[in-house]
Amino acid sequence: MTTFSAAFGKVGGIWAAGGKLFYFDRAPGKDVFSLGVFENGHKRILLDMAAFMAAHGGTPYAIDWLQSSHDGAKIAVGISAGGSEDSSITVFDVATGRAIAGPIDRAADDGVDWSEDGSSLFFIRSQPFGPASKPTDKYRNEATDYWDLKSEPRAVLGAALPGGPITDPDEEGFLRHVPHRSELLLMGVTGVKPERRLWWGKPADPRAQRVTWTPIAAYEDGITNVEMNRTTLFLMTHKDAPRFKILALPIGGTLAQAKTIIPPSDSQLVEGEVVAADGLYISVRRGIYSQLLRFSNDGKVSEIALPVHGSIENLAADVDEPGAVVMLDGSKTPVAHYRYDPARKAFDVLPLDIHPAFEPDRYAVSDLEAIARDGSKIPLTVVGPAGAIQPRAMILTAYGAYGRSDFPYFDFNMPTFVDAGISMAKCTVRGGGELGEAWRLAGKGKDKPNTWRDAIACAETLIAKGYTTPALLTIEGTSAGGIMVGRAATERPDLFAAAIDRVGDVNMLRAETMPAGPANIPEFGTVTDPQGFKDLYEMDVIQHVKLGVQYPAFLITAGLNDARVEPWTGAKLAAMLEENPAHRPVLYRLEQQDGHGLGSAKSTREAEQADIAAFVLWQTGAPAWQPR
Repeated sequence: MTTFSAAFGKVGGIWAAGGKLFYFDRAPGKDVFSLGVFENGHKRILLDMAAFMAAHGGTPYAIDWLQSSHDGAKIAVGISAGGSEDSSITVFDVATGRAIAGPIDRAADDGVDWSEDGSSLFFIRSQPFGPASKPTDKYRNEATDYWDLKSEPRAVLGAALPGGPITDPDEEGFLRHVPHRSELLLMGVTGVKPERRLWWGKPADPRAQRVTWTPIAAYEDGITNVEMNRTTLFLMTHKDAPRFKILALPIGGTLAQAKTIIPPSDSQLVEGEVVAADGLYISVRRGIYSQLLRFSNDGKVSEIALPVHGSIENLAADVDEPGAVVMLDGSKTPVAHYRYDPARKAFDVLPLDIHPAFEPDRYAVSDLEAIARDGSKIPLTVVGPAGAIQPRAMILTAYGAYGRSDFPYFDFNMPTFVDAGISMAKCTVRGGGELGEAWRLAGKGKDKPNTWRDAIACAETLIAKGYTTPALLTIEGTSAGGIMVGRAATERPDLFAAAIDRVGDVNMLRAETMPAGPANIPEFGTVTDPQGFKDLYEMDVIQHVKLGVQYPAFLITAGLNDARVEPWTGAKLAAMLEENPAHRPVLYRLEQQDGHGLGSAKSTREAEQADIAAFVLWQTGAPAWQPR
């Protein structure tokens, strides 16, 4: 696995500013992502994380987020140790790569916005966390700080400060400057809710805390994404549009002045938007595949044919430059980056990605549908070897939470797994955002059982169509996907040979006692509410492990520094499963220098994936993988 994937160069997180592209860069053979910049047709490493770690005693570090100034001359970078996601912010000079300000601690979120001249910025800062603090205080009362890159940052907005409009200790206030204007836009974000509250701010000097805030939108208006240029605010919303629409209103205006520029459609899911000098670029899905639209400055909407039949993984643009950068891949097509030139109406391949020799025709992609017990059609994608369908060891993966879309993509480990005898399947269960807001809500609250029952329907479909058998099928879920995998395995243990729960939510009745618990109440509910308790009980995997039932073999993973899903939850599930007489193998795998998996080193992830492959091949009876 390492040999194959080491030949790839991986790029992600593109940000465009000042004629430059900034991105996460993991060159072939490297273990961690560094910070790269592409300018005038050439790329270079701005911050080498291997050298950074060597200078800090070899401790694992990761870049969590980045945000450049509008002219591309400076860049703010969040860096954390040991998978903790507890970032410190450092500002680098782009021309020299030299650190010119920071580090400043407790910069855990990427809500950074630069002043027009690049002399200062706003960022979200966590409250101090000491021995007397409760675990659930970690992400509460976060403040918006002003930093002039010279003095200590100063809090200017937050629930703990007077003057509002942020008054909820679980709400963050993200400030953004309107391009080339004096106004500010304030976005209120609560926990994991995708919706935002919005205000106009004027005069644009929150340092003095004398800003007049004028409301634009409430959470009930369903706004999930915001983009703007100097004249127009573009809002992506699911209000009266289950698959989203885009509104436009003048800077300083109200929702009453908004006009619909991308109307709702039953056959099209609006996914994202970015603003360029020539207009708004919009990524949409028709089925499970991406399309690109452009709303030009003259008000016309056109569709731009993509060079790859697959998924737009990232879309970037500079408000002062024409065109957009598109990151594209498919289930058997590696990631590549393309720049669209509106003058030529053509895409150019950017020399950012490095691919080894690879034969995609050796693999086959099948787009299927499973029928859930209520008749809903659940998209299901299978990747396996080319040729006739026959039962094989298979990993079925699903997620289904937060309205997050989890479409098929190119997995660098896929060829190694398939060549070793393991096919891969992805089930688009309800609770995610793949088919819009109604799809998300159909896997939330009292309807959360749809999430794991959709996965069960996908498992039954794979078996019925001859792709696998119960003795060859493994179900896998990560984080909130732990609810899906655990409840599918406890409700229908007969369908699976094995289950893999990666840093998973498995003890939902106790989830709100963890550091990230309060922020997740809008998504999952609270035990203090009678209906919320019932919902959480149904989601709780541990509560549904019953003595005397033989469950699939389990591999449970955790990270010691995980503040999102604490490692004791997986340990409880492992202990509960081992209470069963004659239980199948139960393995609990703990990474001591890692957290939830974000920012993990390549070698750390590949060691885990190798263990997963070995576990699956062992439990599905592959002869070479049985104990001697």
